[in-house]
Amino acid sequence: MIRHQGEWFRDLDHDGQVSPYEDWRLPVEVRARDLLGRMTPAEKVGLMLHGTLPASGPFGMLGYGPAYDLAAAERLILGAGVTCAITRLALPPAAFAAQNNALQTLAARGRLGIPLTISTDPRHHFKSTAGASQGAVGFSQWPETLGLAAIDDVDLVRRFGEIVRQEYRAVGITMALSPQADLATSPMWPRIDGTFGEDPVRVRAMVGAYVEGLQGGRSGLTPTGVAAVVKHWVGYGASEDGFDGHNHYGRYSAFPGGAFDAHVDAFRDALAFRVSGVMPTYNILRCVTVDGQRVEQVGAGFSRRLLTDLLRGTHRFDGVILSDWAISKDCNTACRTGQPPQRPADIAMSWGVEDLPAVERIALGVNAGLDQFGGENDPSLLLQALREGRISQARIDQSVLRILKQKFELGLFEHPFVDADEAARIVGSPPFRTAGEQAQRQSLVRLKLGPGPALRPGDRVLLRGLPDGTLVGRGVTVVSDPAQATVALVRLSAPFQHLHPTYFFGSRQHEGDLDFKPEDPDLMALKALPPGLRLIVVAHLDRPAVLTEIEALATDLVLDFGASDAAILDVLTGQSICRGRTPFSLPRSMDHVRRRRWDRPGDDRDPLHPMGYSAS
Repeated sequence: MIRHQGEWFRDLDHDGQVSPYEDWRLPVEVRARDLLGRMTPAEKVGLMLHGTLPASGPFGMLGYGPAYDLAAAERLILGAGVTCAITRLALPPAAFAAQNNALQTLAARGRLGIPLTISTDPRHHFKSTAGASQGAVGFSQWPETLGLAAIDDVDLVRRFGEIVRQEYRAVGITMALSPQADLATSPMWPRIDGTFGEDPVRVRAMVGAYVEGLQGGRSGLTPTGVAAVVKHWVGYGASEDGFDGHNHYGRYSAFPGGAFDAHVDAFRDALAFRVSGVMPTYNILRCVTVDGQRVEQVGAGFSRRLLTDLLRGTHRFDGVILSDWAISKDCNTACRTGQPPQRPADIAMSWGVEDLPAVERIALGVNAGLDQFGGENDPSLLLQALREGRISQARIDQSVLRILKQKFELGLFEHPFVDADEAARIVGSPPFRTAGEQAQRQSLVRLKLGPGPALRPGDRVLLRGLPDGTLVGRGVTVVSDPAQATVALVRLSAPFQHLHPTYFFGSRQHEGDLDFKPEDPDLMALKALPPGLRLIVVAHLDRPAVLTEIEALATDLVLDFGASDAAILDVLTGQSICRGRTPFSLPRSMDHVRRRRWDRPGDDRDPLHPMGYSAS
């Protein structure tokens, strides 16, 4: 620290003087331009990489482990100059804060002392999916964003964003790779549960409210905020045949219904509130034009039409465009075909430019409008593209300035460290947990109602999909003999198929048909119950399942979009009231699903239930 003119300043460049970029009294623009002028080309391109923070253990290369690998982190931060990176650690709050402080200590040793921007995928929900989300370890736990959409309360979503902001900042996370503004119009798509549903008006409002709460206001990033990265620009939810763009076979979005503008509209509030970052989709958009010009048949991260013309031009976005992970990588045979089975080392999503030399691929992305490459730790390709004149120095400076301004806006140059004890107090605090648990209860949807409470005092309950202990103290008895039961309580999940078991992501995603096949164990169990037995079904939906047969069998049918057993039982026993409504339409059959156009909201003309339905 340096004392100058009666004030204290951090001596980031270790020269004993207060440089303009170290002077917190100066405007962000002035500080960022001063720092830009001091950086070498190697330092600049390092800033254009958004890496993965390495962890110890067998999955450390993917960021998963019990702690950071500090030796590898030093090579990344001080060696490669990467000062923006995702964390995938899942630790108790105090330990997590201490680990992030250790990384900031490393960054402070750098020539210019540029602090780390630490990002994360969503951490406040139930589902944990490789490359998309993590479970709520230590953090307050909320329904999936589909559940928030089911509640349909913009103020609640804003409050959720405020709580996420406080919990993230407490552990040293300053960037959220969320929210998804994708419209859930392709009903078999595996990433629907991360969206706010299929209504463009609702999605637009909720995405905007989340950005407002997360960043600290509607006018852009604040020093106590978290930089939001809205995704995936644009049309990811119109995935062709419902397959996902993490996989070569799922690399296309289709717009047979001509609804591209609806997918763009979902981003409008986030952009109006000056969201800090935008992440392009992996997908190639079929048959889309921008200002009369056909969108290039490449992933959106390589499309000048989508990034420069539409996003920066038409919508005047001036923040950071961060690519999704691994678009700069080479797509080998396993990446394209799943044979031999795809391993982490085979992961690449360079759709439409798979056959370009890597340096050309990198240059194409930057010249299209990218500022950072997600999941990239090696600056050599960017340096080569700069040396060979494939990217101009002015274009590099443009991106680096945007990234530096974001770091200054976050207050990282003054406050990179966090208090581990304070993290333990704030993260998962009783008020935050209570808010999340209340949202879980509210998000449940009563799709079918029987007479009176679903679970009644004195009931003898036959359970499936719930542990016996969940009913202790509820005034009911658990039985194992169907003949002795007065009611059956079954918790099940939306069906899916394992269609691509040799692909890294395809093997982990819920793909394929949405109906319960005759051999489905849950459906068979329901049909085998004694006639006349009351039947309560709780269905967890991560996609809009075909529930026609289930609804016909059930006395009570409740939809769950991320809720604990306790939350569900509180609603079933009448101790709590739910207020959820379906965030998408529910198809009557797979024939109806196949007749839908992948891009058009509300395109099911004869749904089992329309979007916004509730029986209560």
